[in-house]
Amino acid sequence: MPRSFDDTRRWAELGTNLVLEATADFDDKAYDAPSGLPGWQRRQLVAHVAANADALGNLVHWAATGEETPMYASPEERAAGIERGLGMPAAELTGWLRRSAAELAASTAELGDGQWQNPVVTAQGRTVPATELPWMRSREVCVHAVDLGTGITFADLPADFLGALCDDVIAKRAKTPGPALRLTETDTGEVRELPGDGEPTVLTGPLHEITAYLTGRGHALTAPDGGPVPTLGPWL
Repeated sequence: MPRSFDDTRRWAELGTNLVLEATADFDDKAYDAPSGLPGWQRRQLVAHVAANADALGNLVHWAATGEETPMYASPEERAAGIERGLGMPAAELTGWLRRSAAELAASTAELGDGQWQNPVVTAQGRTVPATELPWMRSREVCVHAVDLGTGITFADLPADFLGALCDDVIAKRAKTPGPALRLTETDTGEVRELPGDGEPTVLTGPLHEITAYLTGRGHALTAPDGGPVPTLGPWL
């Protein structure tokens, strides 16, 4: 089912609130703890989310004014934003997260209907209408709310968001070599196909577990013979 513009704005707001609530009482010890992403501390993850809001704000400015303002000046700038969090005290990092989220919300609220249709270029080089920006933000905040490791899981996210995310991930994974999959959701009855090499492996489970698997996160799925599921490469 195609995702609507209103849905993506709702999901972006929900995910942002989850991240803000999860980090509200973080001190330096909490930020220094590992996240659900291997090799990433929570502070790096939160810095990434904050820097993403600033970067998307650049695209909002582009859509509003026509002035070309890329998300990041260079790949190095993106990496620097993530590492910037390593040197920040907890209060400063939380402040950056909240300030960047508030500024992005305010700037997007000011876009008119025509401005939302203006083309911008993502960090991956895709030219998209500005209406794509809330979806880009919702992926970041909803998935990374889970990655923070504070108890939020994919099961806590809206089913319509999870379905849209699965569709998005499958479309991206279908462009690169990998295993063929047939994914049956036990709670919705939906069957999703990922084309790939060989006969498809049939996997069955609830939507939130399938989403976790497709996005490379921890999950409870097993192969039909009870063994491990096929390994998937990077998603983004």
